[in-house]
Amino acid sequence: MGRIDAMAILMGVAFGIMWSSAFTSARVIVQYAPPLTALSLRFLISGLIGVAIAYALGQRARLTRAQWGATVLFGICQNALYLGLNFVAMQTIEASLAAIIASTMPLLVALVGWLLLGERVRPLGMGGLAAGIAGVAIIMGARLSGGVDPVGLVLCVIGVLSLTIATMAVRGASSGGNVLMIVGLQMLVGSAALFVPAVLLETPEFEPTWQLAVAFTYTTLVPGLAATLVWFVLVRRVGAVKAAVFHFLTPFLGVAIAALLLGEALGPYDIVGVAVIALGILAVQLSKQSPTGT
Repeated sequence: MGRIDAMAILMGVAFGIMWSSAFTSARVIVQYAPPLTALSLRFLISGLIGVAIAYALGQRARLTRAQWGATVLFGICQNALYLGLNFVAMQTIEASLAAIIASTMPLLVALVGWLLLGERVRPLGMGGLAAGIAGVAIIMGARLSGGVDPVGLVLCVIGVLSLTIATMAVRGASSGGNVLMIVGLQMLVGSAALFVPAVLLETPEFEPTWQLAVAFTYTTLVPGLAATLVWFVLVRRVGAVKAAVFHFLTPFLGVAIAALLLGEALGPYDIVGVAVIALGILAVQLSKQSPTGT
């Protein structure tokens, strides 16, 4: 794997912006459409586009058993559970809070690896874990005292835990060159997994507004397809450990975009907590780098 050069930095920042903006666009979508139905439709469109482009580029769905397992698991855990629960939660909680909770995933991966798998964590990583926990405590204390919806909060927590499990389970799987094909297949798995609960639990009533049209189109093409593709390419360029460093941008960008586009208010505890979480994520990821930087 290569070093983090200018192109990798550009890709990492672009991924951070696109990924973080998904919470704001999702918050808009769920105000005008049933969340699970909208998300299932989004994944269907993104998946078909991704598979079609991949096929045109000569990629085929010839995957190993491990790759198929990783594709299905990630499609269910990331697309259906993680994003599905977040979409439902954002009917009652703000996009900034959902982004903050989701940003803790790298911390949770390191924590699970240390507690359950016996993975060694360097002192810098331990400090990062402590900082991340402290940052979450600061924000959650302020939000809970301010009357945040507890059900929406729990759904976001379950969502990020499911994403953590998926990340731990498939982090050793290789894409084998069929990057875009795998991205598209993951989207289709997510769409299928969400279809049944959407039919059983929701009435497919959409309020046709320009806000819904813009947000749905954006989230389908940019966070849904482009961001995932950029992430896979970045991982292949510099490796998963080095690429994961860019996750420290998520809490900053998530709350900034929500505040800018949705006018969501940020209190002093939010700002302090976000800064502490971001530093914790950065410390944890930097602690995974080898001393030689390779």
